[in-house]
Amino acid sequence: MSLTRILREVRACQTCLPNLPFGPRPVLQLAATARLLIVGQAPGSKVHQSGIPWNDASGDRLREWLTLDRSVFYDAARVAILPMGFCYPGAGENGADRPPRPECAPLWHQRLLRYLPDIRLTLLLGQYAQRYYLASKRKDSLTRTVQAFSEYLPQFFPLPHPSWRSAIWMQKHPWFEEMIIPELRKAVRLSV
Repeated sequence: MSLTRILREVRACQTCLPNLPFGPRPVLQLAATARLLIVGQAPGSKVHQSGIPWNDASGDRLREWLTLDRSVFYDAARVAILPMGFCYPGAGENGADRPPRPECAPLWHQRLLRYLPDIRLTLLLGQYAQRYYLASKRKDSLTRTVQAFSEYLPQFFPLPHPSWRSAIWMQKHPWFEEMIIPELRKAVRLSV
């Protein structure tokens, strides 16, 4: 099977249809030549509407963290974007989005990763990506996992999700901007 064919299958996926209040609209970005992989949570409502990954305030914050402009970030030949859930899961009770659908990553990730042989670095944004990819190697909290980022290099770089809540988290943890962001930028520069 070719990457083009499997991407066509992903974009036609209806597995979670009964659980998606706005219907399926898988949002991802892949090319076999990509060297940086970004694994996030799931598209938000704005991304669901536009069909463009990270096309919202979280994406602006992420691109700032990485110091990647939109032309590089959206160059599939360089950057692959593979969320834990490909479709918008809907809003939760507290104003945040619901968690990514649990069916998506086990169904698609390994099948898609086979077509990404040149990945040098995988960014794991948020607890869902870290739980799935780091499994028992992650620490007992997202904060401790992010602090221990160097233990996961050169393959993975764990980060908080860059949502509006990360601004509050960053105020409580100033070491993130002082120590982690410069290391992140260096690792990304070497990857793209």
